Amino acid sequence: MPTLKARYESVRRGFEIEDIGFFVLRIIALSGTVAWLLLAPVPRETVSTFFRIAGFFLAYCLLGYTLLFFRFDRKRDIYRLFLLFDLAFVYLLIANSGGFASSFFMGFYLLTALHAFYYGYRTGIVVAAVCTAIYLLAGLRVSAIEPIDFLLRISFLFLIALPIGLLSAILRKDKEKIESLNRELTESLETLEQLQGKLLEAEKLSALGRLSANVAHEIRNPLTAIGGFAKRLEKRLPEKTTEKEHARIIVHEVARLERILRDTLIFSREAKFHLRHANMNDLLVWMEVKFAELCREKNLLLAVRPAPGLPSCIVDEDQIRQSLDNLVTNAMDAMTDGGTLTLATRTECEHGIHYVVMDVSDTGPGVSPESVKRIFEPFYSTKEIGHGTGLGLSICKKIMDEHRGSVRVSAAPGGGATFSLYIPYIPVEEIFKAQCWEIMRCGVDRTGNAAEMCPAFPNYGRICWYVAGTLSETKVHCPMALKTGDCHKCAFYEIVNPSCPSKEPGGNLHPSSLNGRMVP
Repeated sequence: MPTLKARYESVRRGFEIEDIGFFVLRIIALSGTVAWLLLAPVPRETVSTFFRIAGFFLAYCLLGYTLLFFRFDRKRDIYRLFLLFDLAFVYLLIANSGGFASSFFMGFYLLTALHAFYYGYRTGIVVAAVCTAIYLLAGLRVSAIEPIDFLLRISFLFLIALPIGLLSAILRKDKEKIESLNRELTESLETLEQLQGKLLEAEKLSALGRLSANVAHEIRNPLTAIGGFAKRLEKRLPEKTTEKEHARIIVHEVARLERILRDTLIFSREAKFHLRHANMNDLLVWMEVKFAELCREKNLLLAVRPAPGLPSCIVDEDQIRQSLDNLVTNAMDAMTDGGTLTLATRTECEHGIHYVVMDVSDTGPGVSPESVKRIFEPFYSTKEIGHGTGLGLSICKKIMDEHRGSVRVSAAPGGGATFSLYIPYIPVEEIFKAQCWEIMRCGVDRTGNAAEMCPAFPNYGRICWYVAGTLSETKVHCPMALKTGDCHKCAFYEIVNPSCPSKEPGGNLHPSSLNGRMVP
């Protein structure tokens, strides 16, 4: 029953005026046949014949509409099948009711008009020609042809088919245009909602950052005094006393608060990066050296898989190292019973933008879907109270936003998680081509604070739709993108026509395809 109900709802949603026309045509045909039997002086044997013809009509209508109910997606083909039976039905009516003089010839007019309206003038002309041939065959079975009357009748078939078909084509074109405009309007509204969401999120984080910075500065001075006095007190108190233990706890908690304040200030401070070209594989080697010994102590296997031929990116190495530090530390904390920590680089392409991706993968318990939605929020943490500040991943996200990239998380079904840093880069062949501000003439290159106004300036002018436009995962910075509402409609986007190659630079599409080495 639920299946039939769902099928009925599907048919009801797809029902059009043409479907009503086809159904009404059959009602008219059956009513006309019955009326002719009732009103015309018809011999008894002819009545019997017409009842059989009406039975044939009802049988194929029942079969056809049953098929239409279950395969409504193929209704155009089903209506073509209906046409064959309809032509046979009208042929039988004419052949058994007077031939060329039969009034049932009107059925050909209805068939021609309806099919011309539904399929277009070409199909209408074909149906008119087929009706002409069938009318000729049916009439010749009964009586001799009257050329003038015959030509007059069939000429009206073609006069009906051509204008109705042309009108149908115009209406169909207008309908498609209206539907296209409705789709564009819906997409524009969705894009506008997304832009508003990004703007609100950016404003919220900005306000939170300012508040956090002010609070951190106010707390830091008295906290320094408390920590200093606690350390002096700890040194002077005798060992194995309650007072000594209390002083040690104070020193430990002050140190933890100082770490929280440090992370808070890092999260809220203004970005002052020193950007330069760097190879992400070098950072991978640096991470290997830094954490190799710690992994051995924690019984973790460290797998390092640098991608061969990796292009350089424009980054602040210290900031990227800090992001990797946070991700690696989190991954090691997640594997309390041992496991494998994998560091890898690869290249990827989305929306026509090229990335160098740095993956940090662990074999821990993984990340729940609820946590994935909130994991980059400030002060959100899945660790026990006292372990971590809840700002590590937020700082990673902030650093990647300021590098015009993004950080993403993916959880494996059987456990484990992968955190990926996406860093955009410009392929060598794109570097010396015209930049977006040169084509759009927005004037950002002629202002004194161009880099603050436009994140694309001066390094990402060939992919501005990602770093500053509506395809960005962060706040939309480009005034032209805000005005356009959709980077796909931007003149520069149309000129560049971004697309991803079938094979990534260096030939690597996934970390599993890269050469790796294992550090036990």
